[in-house]
Amino acid sequence: MPDTDHSSQRHPSRREVIALGVGAFVVAAVPLARARRAKLVRRTIPVMGTTAEVAVVHRDEAYAHAAIDAAFEELRLAERQLTRFTRSSDVGRANGLAGRDAVAVSHPTTVVVRDALHWAEASDGIFDPCLGKATELWDVARRETPPDGRSVQRLAGRHLYRYVDVEQTASGGWLRFTDGDVAIDLGGIGKGYGVDRAVGALRDWGIDRGLVNVGGDLYALGSSGDGDPWRVGIRSALDPSTLAGQVDLSDAAVATSGDYLRFFRHNGQHYHHLLDPSTGAPGRTSVRSATVQANSCMTADAAATTAFLADPVRLGHVLRQVAPDARVLSAS
Repeated sequence: MPDTDHSSQRHPSRREVIALGVGAFVVAAVPLARARRAKLVRRTIPVMGTTAEVAVVHRDEAYAHAAIDAAFEELRLAERQLTRFTRSSDVGRANGLAGRDAVAVSHPTTVVVRDALHWAEASDGIFDPCLGKATELWDVARRETPPDGRSVQRLAGRHLYRYVDVEQTASGGWLRFTDGDVAIDLGGIGKGYGVDRAVGALRDWGIDRGLVNVGGDLYALGSSGDGDPWRVGIRSALDPSTLAGQVDLSDAAVATSGDYLRFFRHNGQHYHHLLDPSTGAPGRTSVRSATVQANSCMTADAAATTAFLADPVRLGHVLRQVAPDARVLSAS
């Protein structure tokens, strides 16, 4: 059954421009004039700790909804495997048990963890997917005051990613931690992986025009209704009602990391969710957000997180080593 009412479907006229509000981005498609009888079918669901939106351009409404169902199922599966918020997920079980013994996990989880560790090595820990305990300590969605400084300092500068063993097999794999303070948090890469999986599902259904967005990680599939690239506007971190820039995308991904959605203020200080592994605390940078384009959303996601925390020289070195296809669109 559909996850939202089908009244969200639209039948644009020749003169109508489609505006899709998708979190950090605004997407405008040219009118669907050349694609006769094409419809824009879109739905949203809560998943992976945020809102996901899938939009498909297709002539058959029922078929489009079935393809969207398949994309949503991939997002839910990625959440079930990668979330740190349940004890039953691969990551949840590993965080609870892998400090004592190896924990069997699914093949997709080993893929994401290995890629995350690759980013960690290349960035010398600027990107560290093993700061789950520091993330829980700060818990910016619920806190009103900073945590105890001694607890934060204990997790600072530890390069905890070096204490994760991951083994990949044909059918799955396993994780083992060699430091008791390791806890995996794939928030800087997992949503991008989920988007890529959802895009793959759409392609399996023969969909060649559409959008998948999960909380600021977006993939533009094919072209918009008139055959031109999707035009994606990047919301300003200082004023979300305005745009910091725009980019035309076709079979490409874009992701944004910023300090303006999840945060709290205390004594005039701004404490956000993007932690600097060297301090174990919210990163103090000269930018409020960073947006990166890449061929895959998993790459764009990790690159945007790194771009928020790294200086331009270090970032350039990391991208050349790990993601030569990635480019920074904006950092402000």
